Amino acid sequence: MSFKPQIKVPATYMRGGTSKGVFFNLTDLPPEAQVAGPKRDALLLRVIGSPDPYGKHTDGMGGATSSTSKTVILSKSTQTDHDVDYLFGQVAIDKPFIDWSGNCGNLTAAVGSFAISNGLVDPSRIPQNGIAVVRIWQANIKKTIIAHVPMTNGEVQETGDFELDGVTFPAAEVVVEFMDPADGDGAMFPTGNLVDTLEVPNIGQFDVTMINAGIPTLFFNAADLGYTGTELQEAINGDDKALERFETIRAYGALKMGLINSVEEAASRQHTPKIAFVSGPQSYIASSGKPISSDDIDVCVRALSMGKLHHAMMGTAAVAIATAAAIPGTLVNLAAGGGERESVTFGHPSGTLRVGAAAKFVDGQWQAEKAVMSRSARVLMEGHVRVPQD
Repeated sequence: MSFKPQIKVPATYMRGGTSKGVFFNLTDLPPEAQVAGPKRDALLLRVIGSPDPYGKHTDGMGGATSSTSKTVILSKSTQTDHDVDYLFGQVAIDKPFIDWSGNCGNLTAAVGSFAISNGLVDPSRIPQNGIAVVRIWQANIKKTIIAHVPMTNGEVQETGDFELDGVTFPAAEVVVEFMDPADGDGAMFPTGNLVDTLEVPNIGQFDVTMINAGIPTLFFNAADLGYTGTELQEAINGDDKALERFETIRAYGALKMGLINSVEEAASRQHTPKIAFVSGPQSYIASSGKPISSDDIDVCVRALSMGKLHHAMMGTAAVAIATAAAIPGTLVNLAAGGGERESVTFGHPSGTLRVGAAAKFVDGQWQAEKAVMSRSARVLMEGHVRVPQD
């Protein structure tokens, strides 16, 4: 029996924020993978090494966590006044499944630098030194994102002294602006309420803020779920019953948000919505051993991604946190002390993050104008990935 050799596909392995993934230029993919569908998914699953029943991604580029099982496809933008189209795929670890329903805010920080380095941005828009403003069309959610990428001597500057909790080493700061971050048709609160009651059969009844900003997110009070809001990963990710409970709550939340038509559909929409819980500011020790003082934060937030407590905070969820904090009366805003605010500093398992947001009340409903945060990004490796032809 003969076996075909592997194919080589140009790719770049990049870190963006607290995530990392495999980046592709659309035109470098095999022709059959340049269009959405089963062949593209099969290729990207094999690149990452999924599905892996061992949960290790030993035979692929994935890192066996939701933060490191990601793929990005970039191309010159088809949209007016944009530079690059950004398509994100969240790859399941133990299932043959890629979720294309949402964005990755962390990897957004790497999109601008990849686009510049790979000729996807008009050279006239790139300064020799200073800040390149890259206009990104986020194709999953059809939103505009602006990345401010530092340039030195005509090249993307990746090194610097900007520190980001959840990332080991400092790097250059990349400011990212999420414009009009409300998901879908712009209705941030799908029921029109800042706080709803969610009934979950055999589990209970909970207050919840359901918001479409950055990414659809369900915010709960930590105490209502039996937590303090200062938990680290091991407190939840090692508890299978707790994870199953969270997933059930998330499924009923997705149904109430109108994202799915039946609870069973939640299994095929693992990336969205996110589920998070909040509490007032508390002191705790971060996963790195760094002490976090309640005096330095406004609120504690913990969020789950792809069924596990995130080691830091997803970028898109940070947008949801910032937006919800800016709107008086949401559970996030109340946990942060209430009132109007344009920024919030929240504590997460790896440390703290400050994010800003602008929201306004127009014609009886809240609208998000933009959310802003600083991240960093760098190329880890570039060349080719190899994939068996079958």
